[in-house]
Amino acid sequence: MFRIIFEADTSAGKAFDVLLLVLIIASVIIVSLESIVALRRNYLTLFLTMEWVFTILFTIEYILRIYSTPKPLKYVFSFFGIVDLLSIIPTYMSLFIVGSQYLLVVRVLRLLRIARIFKLTRFINEGQVLSSALRASATKILIFIGTVVLLIVIIGSTMYIIEGAASGFTSIPTSIYWTIVTLTTVGYGDIAPQTALGQIVASFVMIMGYGIIAVPTGIVTVEMSRSERQMTPTRVCPNCHQEGHPNNAYFCFNCGYKFDRSA
Repeated sequence: MFRIIFEADTSAGKAFDVLLLVLIIASVIIVSLESIVALRRNYLTLFLTMEWVFTILFTIEYILRIYSTPKPLKYVFSFFGIVDLLSIIPTYMSLFIVGSQYLLVVRVLRLLRIARIFKLTRFINEGQVLSSALRASATKILIFIGTVVLLIVIIGSTMYIIEGAASGFTSIPTSIYWTIVTLTTVGYGDIAPQTALGQIVASFVMIMGYGIIAVPTGIVTVEMSRSERQMTPTRVCPNCHQEGHPNNAYFCFNCGYKFDRSA
């Protein structure tokens, strides 16, 4: 049961996962259609019935995953374990909180298994490189964002002093909002500087925005060039639920668990 549910290196396992993907896509489509007023008015009963059918099926699947794995808690608190749980909770919540069933769109996260199911090794490896690069860049990016936030507060306060309420800069928080919109090159246009000095500062902020956007991209790009991994993503460790083991692996590279070579 574990090999069928968690892995995709057998015909039964692949068939199970393909069926699961079809059900996930169908359930997300149903939730999306229900949000359309005209359709909800005419087919509400059908939509609700199908939502409960999907939820019950996913609940059974979730229970079977817990039952079949040697380390249930490892699965429950793993990324996919949490996603699987979140994909069934909203329907039960809808019994108490109206509208919470629309949170079922979180089920689309379960489609992340598609690369492993169809053995799209290249895409999995590229995804792992990106994930590794983001983790390695996290500290640098956080420091950079912190510096940008301080800069935004200073510029926003300056614009409040320069422009004032007459130009729409009614408070420092409002001026900070304008700074963020301008710095990110969004430019809603709901607030605009009227004085010459304010326009000069705004021009400086706009130009600086291009450089600020480029910095995190450069940081991640450098880390991606350092990240090189080669893994075949079809085998899952039953002990720690780490994916990415070649089918001929003897041990889990994460916890050292010895694979059953006879399976």
